[in-house]
Amino acid sequence: MTAPLALTMGEPAGIGGEIALAAWQQRREAGLPSFFAIDDPARLERLAAKLDWTVPIRRIGAPEEAQAAFAHGLPVLTLALPRAAVPGQPDPANAPAVIQSITMAVALVRAGRAAALVTNPIQKETLYAAGFRHPGHTEFLGELAGSRPVMMLVCPGLRVVPVTVHLPLAAAIASLTSADIVATGRIAAAALERDFGIARPRLAVAGLNPHAGEHGTIGREEIEIIAPAIAILKSDGIAVSGPAPADSLFHAAARRHYDAALCMYHDQALIPLKTIDFDRGVNVTLGLPFIRTSPDHGTALDIAGQGVANPASLIAALDLAGKMAARRAVLSPAG
Repeated sequence: MTAPLALTMGEPAGIGGEIALAAWQQRREAGLPSFFAIDDPARLERLAAKLDWTVPIRRIGAPEEAQAAFAHGLPVLTLALPRAAVPGQPDPANAPAVIQSITMAVALVRAGRAAALVTNPIQKETLYAAGFRHPGHTEFLGELAGSRPVMMLVCPGLRVVPVTVHLPLAAAIASLTSADIVATGRIAAAALERDFGIARPRLAVAGLNPHAGEHGTIGREEIEIIAPAIAILKSDGIAVSGPAPADSLFHAAARRHYDAALCMYHDQALIPLKTIDFDRGVNVTLGLPFIRTSPDHGTALDIAGQGVANPASLIAALDLAGKMAARRAVLSPAG
């Protein structure tokens, strides 16, 4: 890596600021690469003082200054908030700055001035008043990049990829298509090879219905939608199996037989991952022309500003982003 990671502000009334401060505090033992925050430095200084944490804030004028500053404090590229953030109390007046933090970070990553994008959690309801119209970060980043985003969740021992994401369950089932499963599987397999160093990725595809449909007696989606998609992926040369009953796909012995599980809807993917390792789950957006990771939790408004939020997921997100960026740098040394 020749550039630092860019960390977005996230919801300023949430825990993003304190887990960013904590990640910098734990940078050495965690072996983290250098990163800088796009945030209001005055907010972070007030937060560190309130928590009685010794985290110097180093204002930088450009990402290129972050590497040198990182050893001495948390580098912050200034993005001032219109109003002082109050922990636990989102203010719609600050919503445009939250969105701008994301767009700034994307521009810096695409310009090669940051190695990867790491996003702090946002409070979507607060952003809607500022014109944010997306179900989440994933869809917004896909629009900014002009590409099809695919969500992957990663924790030690498991990677899951939901085919449908932020949809009501009834809508997710109604919208499921073979084409979407194929497209998601192709993107996931390519990412496993490129960013995770797996020479021949193995995908396991979950069924939609109980017992994967019981040969059509408990639903026909496996026969009419999922199996045809698997056949296409196999014809591409991808090692893929399924459809498998979701209730027996995630125990330890089953997980040894695949590198990622394709799931048909959001909770089918996230429940097992968060059960296995809630604290260290990482959200990775595949299919973008840049690297993006995020902690796999929300803004935690109820504990914001108390210094009790666990930074493990953000630390894991920073670590994974750094490793992915380093791998891409080796694969494409010219950028």
